[in-house]
Amino acid sequence: METAMDLMRRIHPKHTDTALSALLSLLPQHSSDLLSQVDQPLQVSYDMECGKEFILCDYNRDADSYRSPWSNKYHPPLGDGQQPSPELRKLEVEANGVFAIYCDQYYEGGISSVYVWEDDNEGFVACFLVKKDGSRSGQGRRGYLQEGLWDAIHVIEVGAEEDGMAHYCLTSTVMLSLTTNEESASTFSLSGSIRRQMNMDLPVAEGHLCNMGRMIEEMESKLRNSLDQVYFGKTKEMICTLRPSPEVVQMRLPSS
Repeated sequence: METAMDLMRRIHPKHTDTALSALLSLLPQHSSDLLSQVDQPLQVSYDMECGKEFILCDYNRDADSYRSPWSNKYHPPLGDGQQPSPELRKLEVEANGVFAIYCDQYYEGGISSVYVWEDDNEGFVACFLVKKDGSRSGQGRRGYLQEGLWDAIHVIEVGAEEDGMAHYCLTSTVMLSLTTNEESASTFSLSGSIRRQMNMDLPVAEGHLCNMGRMIEEMESKLRNSLDQVYFGKTKEMICTLRPSPEVVQMRLPSS
């Protein structure tokens, strides 16, 4: 299992589904562990009743159907699919409305979905998902990328309230993949994933949604900084070292 997880961390995000299927056939006894620990690129479906897209993941799946956060119905239809309690469903509806605005302001578009369900420890769990297609043919408003995908998965475990306080455990994963194809710079591809966790005890006077929103906003800021320093910073450093600009090369050449 450790070897399998080590291999998955080195697989290109575009090949995650293929690699995971191969590992599941080789290690059927670890299928539940692999499916729960390996984050796969997010897929999207369409809710005909509400006219909105929603994100597919293991958190809104029951058998081979997926529940839409907008209509609360399964696609394809499933009669006895799991449903959140009326109280959590109310929170889910409010969270989807707020997170859609957050997605538009921070990502300049994209698709968002929020799912909430009961926890065994008298609390609940919420999953906030964002899928942004930044390619020229997708939702990218600037159109710089030939291909560009940003998948963000935020899972928050909320404990039971005690003396007006609640414990929040946030686990966030971001999967990034981009490709440029310009005549001046040829083809360039960059992809990777990063995962971080945050624990906080916060008062619930303003509501769980406010607390969860602040944590996600803070976490995404940290993840963006890490990606900028680790992926883009190191990549730029290596490219500039291996392929310096013509101006730098001219400066290094001895004068005739």
